[in-house]
Amino acid sequence: MLSTLRTLMVGSAARAETQLRDTFAIELIDQKIRETEAQVDAAKVTLVSLIQRERTESRLLKNLRDKIADMEARTLAALDDGKDSLAQEGAEAIAVMENEATLRDATVTRLQEKIVRLRTSVETGHRKVVELKQGAMAAAAVKKEAAVQSALTRTGLSSSSSAQEAQDLINRVMTQDDPFEMGQIMDDINAGLSGAALADRMADAGCGAATKATAKDVLARLKK
Repeated sequence: MLSTLRTLMVGSAARAETQLRDTFAIELIDQKIRETEAQVDAAKVTLVSLIQRERTESRLLKNLRDKIADMEARTLAALDDGKDSLAQEGAEAIAVMENEATLRDATVTRLQEKIVRLRTSVETGHRKVVELKQGAMAAAAVKKEAAVQSALTRTGLSSSSSAQEAQDLINRVMTQDDPFEMGQIMDDINAGLSGAALADRMADAGCGAATKATAKDVLARLKK
């Protein structure tokens, strides 16, 4: 029993979360884009720091190598002059500087490798943000269109009903009996019942006098 209730509660919570995410999908997309942009910006700051450090280490390494070259020249001069003690001190200084140069050279190499990797990540992140923004615009357009379609569907029900009602009224008016035509038909029926219609037909056939004046009769009278 309790297990079933827990399952139902979990399912209900999941459906509510899904509905909430669907309702605020655009807002959630914008928020995730802002979070991604913040991550990319943070990576850019780190990249700038690494580049600055690499440049500093490279300058220090160059200066150190220049000092090594200068000390080597001085040590050689001391050897040529037979000043062995000075040459010994020079050799010891060169050894220290060379060890330091080795460490600095390794540091510069590691920094350069990190810079390459991080620069690639920043470029990838930047492209991803651009793609996400384009996708967000497309999603917003789709959601707006869906909202418009939904509104049209809701109003379309009443509009369709109104249009059908109007058409029904038109059809009703158009199919109503014509009062004037009904009167003519009624007159014909009455004439038939009274025998007048038969007299008219016989007069038209030349049997007996005409029952009503015609344009021919009027012209004949006027000519006389």
